[in-house]
Amino acid sequence: MDERKRPRLLRRRLVYQGRYIDVRVDDLALPDGLEVVREVVDHPGAVVIAALDDDLRVAMARQYRHPLEDEILELPAGVLDPGETPAKAAERELKEEAGLEAVRVEYLGSFFSSPGFLHEELHAFMARDLAAVEATPDDDEDIEIVWHDLASTLRRPETLRDAKTLATLLLVEARLRQEGRLP
Repeated sequence: MDERKRPRLLRRRLVYQGRYIDVRVDDLALPDGLEVVREVVDHPGAVVIAALDDDLRVAMARQYRHPLEDEILELPAGVLDPGETPAKAAERELKEEAGLEAVRVEYLGSFFSSPGFLHEELHAFMARDLAAVEATPDDDEDIEIVWHDLASTLRRPETLRDAKTLATLLLVEARLRQEGRLP
């Protein structure tokens, strides 16, 4: 970005510090001189994993999400621990949430979930050659793993309400098309 078009930070205030997120308020001067306030949620980053079996079924986590006050179907995912690489986090979360280990865990790319106010980079992975192990979810997680046919799920993306799941499945679809596994 041209530095002349970048807003200038006037002041930064930390207004909340939590277990997973911090919230700050930034006062900015736009290039035209207008002063604005931006609320920003800082997040350590996370991983999302599409685990595929040999029949191209994908493991989906059904769980209650309090902000929605509803259950939602999503891919297994989780927050990066301090100092943890995204690849290690993907392996850990796959085991904890889905009770799966994978011989192949492939990096698909990363994306931001809602860059207008949230600094959360999500790292997407595809896991294959799976083996069942004991799931070890966090004490506050009640997760049911259900398997869905990937092709059917891709044909009906409107049935999914989770952005990280939709984005990751788009990356999975592109990778499998490159490999000739999907038409």
